[in-house]
Amino acid sequence: MARRQPNPNTESVDNYLKAILALGGPEERRVTSTALSNRLGVAPASVTNMLQKLASSPMPLVEYERHRGVRLSAAGKRRALEVVRHHRLIETFLFKMLDYPIEEVHEEAERLEHFISERLEERIAAKLGHPKIDPHGHCIPTLDGVMPKLDSIPLAEIREEGLYSVESICDDDATLLKSLRTRGIVPGVRIHVRNRNPKDGYGVTLAGSPKVLHLSRDAVDAIRIHSPK
Repeated sequence: MARRQPNPNTESVDNYLKAILALGGPEERRVTSTALSNRLGVAPASVTNMLQKLASSPMPLVEYERHRGVRLSAAGKRRALEVVRHHRLIETFLFKMLDYPIEEVHEEAERLEHFISERLEERIAAKLGHPKIDPHGHCIPTLDGVMPKLDSIPLAEIREEGLYSVESICDDDATLLKSLRTRGIVPGVRIHVRNRNPKDGYGVTLAGSPKVLHLSRDAVDAIRIHSPK
C-alpha cells in the first residue's frame, strides 16, 4: 500500500470533510449547505464559499452542485476517514492510558487530530493493540481507510420494551456523557427498557438493579443499541 502524503489541508478543511462524512452517513447522501451551516456554526455564505473552494481545487475534495448539496470525492473521503481515525485513536489513548473521563476525551482529540504524524499514529495504534472501537463505542477506521459497520439502531427507534446492549453514545455533549456515565450507562452495558415515551424519554433499568432511570429525549437520541447476543 502506498504511504500517505503529508497533509496539506487546514484544520477548517478537515472539519468540513468530517461534517460531510457524518451527515452523509453510510449511504453517502448529499448534504445540504444548511445542514453544514448548522453543524459547524458557520454562516451559510461561508459554507458555500468553502464548498466551491474544495470542489475546484486541483484534487477536488468534494462534489458540489448548488441547490443539490455536496458529497465527498474519493480524495475527500480518504482524508475525512484519516482524521476520524486520528481522533478516535487519540480518544482511546487518553481514556485507556491517561485515565481521562469519557466525557473529556472528545474535546482534547478535536485539538490534536489534525496534527499528529503518521509515525505517531502508528505507535499509538500499536501501543493500544490496534483497537477497533473508541471509548464511546464508535468504530475506528482502518489504516487503509475502511470504516467498519456495526449492527445497531438509535434507541429512539426501538418499538418494543425489553433487553438491549448499549453500543455507542454520541460524543459531542460532554455534560450528557458525564450524566450517563455517573448513572452507569456506558458502551457495553445492558439496559432493560421498561417504558418508552417518544416525547419525554424512556425509563430503563440496568442489569441487576431494580432502580428505574429516566432518560431524557436528548439522552435517548444520543444512544445506539442492539439486541444482546
